Amino acid sequence: QVQLVESGGGLVQAGGSLRLSCAASRSIFSSATMAWYRQAPEKQRELVAFISSGGSTYYADSVKGRFTISRDNDKNTVLLQMNSLKPEDTAVYYCKSSTSLAWGQGTQVTVSS
Repeated sequence: QVQLVESGGGLVQAGGSLRLSCAASRSIFSSATMAWYRQAPEKQRELVAFISSGGSTYYADSVKGRFTISRDNDKNTVLLQMNSLKPEDTAVYYCKSSTSLAWGQGTQVTVSS
């Protein structure tokens, strides 16, 4: 069964940090590009960052220099370290595998000003 389980969200003040984690089923993790998306209220879901199976990374301009994506291939986990958080980072964050159509339940990140 394909699973993506996000965790680590919460409420933080502007300038603070959070670390998101996504545990994925091995079948959709090992050779996949893993990505983080986010969706703010009344906005479309947007790509935040991705990391290839080989470790190459991409970041949206809005998070470049503040967020870091990484993966632990032994634990089938993708992480998103978020620093210098801004109120506009408030959203539900989802992880996604390039080899599956499945989405997890997401984790809420709220940044207060």
